[in-house]
Amino acid sequence: MEVIIKIKIDDTVIARMRKGEFVQGSLHYDQWTGEKQFNAYVRKSRLHIKDKLIKKLPWGWVKESTERIKVYGSFPQEVGTARVLGLLEEHTHEAKDALIERELIEFC
Repeated sequence: MEVIIKIKIDDTVIARMRKGEFVQGSLHYDQWTGEKQFNAYVRKSRLHIKDKLIKKLPWGWVKESTERIKVYGSFPQEVGTARVLGLLEEHTHEAKDALIERELIEFC
């Protein structure tokens, strides 16, 4: 069984579909006319600025975003808790050194 449904769609939506773009929106009955109608969502593309890598560390990295300084560390479980605590101290010390180097390079 086939059903044919007529839906009102704007010319801009059809133009976007002909370009091969996906069009997201809502399909509903118009409360005044009772006809089926498609309203496309108007969404703005997000501008995402990538984080700037300050230094690559043996167990992670130090990065700078527009609002934050990020330090990431990931340690293997097989080294044990005591060794991870030591590596975490070294990791933090190297991250601090990287930030100090960055400040010296920028302001000298």
